[in-house]
Amino acid sequence: QVQLVESGGGLVQAGGSLRLSCVASGSILRINVMGWYRQAPGKQRELVAAVSSDGTANYVDSVKGRFTISRDNANNTVYLQMNSLRPEDTAAYYCKMNLQTLSGGYYYTADYWGQGTQVTVSP
Repeated sequence: QVQLVESGGGLVQAGGSLRLSCVASGSILRINVMGWYRQAPGKQRELVAAVSSDGTANYVDSVKGRFTISRDNANNTVYLQMNSLRPEDTAAYYCKMNLQTLSGGYYYTADYWGQGTQVTVSP
C-alpha cells in the first residue's frame, strides 16, 4: 500500500518562507511525475508546480520566481521551497505522485495523493 505524507506547512507572515516535504512509502518501483497542488476555500484545486523524472520543472505563473520544486529520488521525496510568500498563497497544499507499483506479479501505474498540509500567510 502506497502512502504519501506531507509536512512543513504552517503560519507565516507575508514575505516569509516555508519548505514543504512529501515522502512516499510502500512497494514503489518508480516515480514518474511529482507535483504540488493547492486549494483555497471556495476555489478549485490548482497545480502549483510539477517535476518530471528527468528533473524538468513547471510552475503556475503566480509562483514563478518565488517557489522551487525539487525531488530526491533515492528517498521518494518531493520538496516545495516557498519564498516571498503572499496572503494569496494561503491554501491547503497537496502533493501528488504518479508512480508504479508491483502487486501480485502485476505492474500498476496510478496517481496517489497526500492528505494535505495547511499554509497560511498573514498580511
